[in-house]
Amino acid sequence: MRIVILPTEVEASNFAAEFITEFINNNKNPVVGLATGGSVVMTYEALISKHQLGQVSFQETTTFNLDEYLGLAPNHAQSYRSYMNRTLFDHIDIDPCNTYVPECFDDNFDSACSSYENEINKRGGIGLQLLGVGSNGHIGFNEPTSSFQSRTRVKTLTKSTLTQNARFFEASENQPSLAITMGIGTIMEAENILLIGLGKHKSKAVADVIEGPLSAFCPGSILQNHPNATIVIDKLAASDLELYDYYIQTEKMKSKYNC
Repeated sequence: MRIVILPTEVEASNFAAEFITEFINNNKNPVVGLATGGSVVMTYEALISKHQLGQVSFQETTTFNLDEYLGLAPNHAQSYRSYMNRTLFDHIDIDPCNTYVPECFDDNFDSACSSYENEINKRGGIGLQLLGVGSNGHIGFNEPTSSFQSRTRVKTLTKSTLTQNARFFEASENQPSLAITMGIGTIMEAENILLIGLGKHKSKAVADVIEGPLSAFCPGSILQNHPNATIVIDKLAASDLELYDYYIQTEKMKSKYNC
């Protein structure tokens, strides 16, 4: 696991955008897994800027989003399809037909979930998966106690996740308590994983992911077992790490020896 600690949220987000850009530019027909939420907004803004500057094209890229609320139409302002259009897709040259979100509108959840897995496999698997991390350590909507072997499925959201996301919904709206999410087993099959964590409020979750025991109670801790996982965080998000200085030194040595 590579740990990259940068001074600010902007610098961490720019690092993530450059990481994604290099992957897209260095691979034919790249397949990228995408996340939603506050942690990735600045990364998407940086990717849009890179596209506008001619540094990256998404014409040959296929994307798969981690999750989606159940019961929200694609044009609902808080659906993750709407989020992705608003924050990224509408501003780049990606083919909308190559952007996938795990949606289900006919209550045939098993079929929708298996179809999503099949589509990922048809595209050759995910080459780079972008992740955020919830304050309770969830990745995607894989809440604590999710199986490390889990596949795309419907999950009940925890009270803490609902509370954290309530700010995005109007008081009069019915906030969904169910979502379709890629499973942890699905996520771990990505060739490369990039997790971004920003802010002091994520520091405990970040510490649990990087230094805590491997436990389903902190789903993100499974990334300790991934051969190509990179964690990029700002100083505040890194503030609970016991080996903070070691990670700084390791990254300096990596840069010095280009390894």
